[in-house]
Amino acid sequence: MGALSRNDWRRGALRILVASITAVLMLAGLTAAGHTDPKPTAARLRKELAALRKQSDLMIVEYSRERVELQKAEKAEKTAVDDLRRAERDFGRATEEIRALAVERYRAGAQGTMSVLMSGVDPSTVLSRMALTEQFMSEQDAKLRDFTTVRDTHRQARVTAGERTAELRASLERLNTQKRRTERLIAKIKDRIDLLYPTPGLRRADGTWVPQLPSGPDNITPRTRLVRQLITQRFTMRFGIGCYRANGGIAGGGEHPLGRACDFMLSQGGGMPSEAATSQGNEIAAWAIKNAQRLGIMYIIFRQRIWHSRGGSWRMMSDRGGITANHYDHVHISMY
Repeated sequence: MGALSRNDWRRGALRILVASITAVLMLAGLTAAGHTDPKPTAARLRKELAALRKQSDLMIVEYSRERVELQKAEKAEKTAVDDLRRAERDFGRATEEIRALAVERYRAGAQGTMSVLMSGVDPSTVLSRMALTEQFMSEQDAKLRDFTTVRDTHRQARVTAGERTAELRASLERLNTQKRRTERLIAKIKDRIDLLYPTPGLRRADGTWVPQLPSGPDNITPRTRLVRQLITQRFTMRFGIGCYRANGGIAGGGEHPLGRACDFMLSQGGGMPSEAATSQGNEIAAWAIKNAQRLGIMYIIFRQRIWHSRGGSWRMMSDRGGITANHYDHVHISMY
């Protein structure tokens, strides 16, 4: 398949894909905004999830294809750049040879030949010298032709490298666009999954929740268990989750002895988490804030800041003297 037909196929596939995604997202938006029931049934949510998963699968396939195209473009660009470098080196050497050639031609020009003829030298010697001059001129002409070839190769290498770079940038943009669309769709799928789980317990008129007793072998409340489950499903917790503990611990315990809090760890051994882990911590905190009212989340602590459901904004906390005590290595979530 030629480059043109492949590009046409890709554009057509992307147009169909974008149209499908737009339709599904509009449907999802209309469902969220226009449905009279603020709590859709599980059957309705599962139906939406099935449609979203189908579109997500299509996008992931296209995303993989774009990655392959990107790898091809990167390889082609590297080859073109290498060719350009070689052509530039050859061009530089040929340029120096041409400069030397110009000087030699000037020195061995017609004036030098006439001076030999007029000097009374034996004619056979003159003819021999003229033959050598002719050979020299022939060699010079060959060098000129070689220079022209090198020059043209150099120009073509620059054009090819530019084209490969443009293709690479286009592939990168397509890949990033596809990745963003896929991430948005997957996030929407995860939100729908969250809604499939009803929050246990009773809610007061002011929006707060009636406290629950801990239960089960993990000694935490049903609402705490649900939040832990949803975060585990949405995020990969490499360093574990700590919920119930009998004693006060580092920060006085808070809701931990009551089974109403969990620490979602981002590093090991009290070390400062990596940039990626900190980013995940921000995502966990943002998810908790987004779902606080629905799930009965009372407050969140992360990076020496606290967010309370009654205030609705972050505020700084006093320095407690360490990475763990200041909640830099974990996100703390407390429940009503």
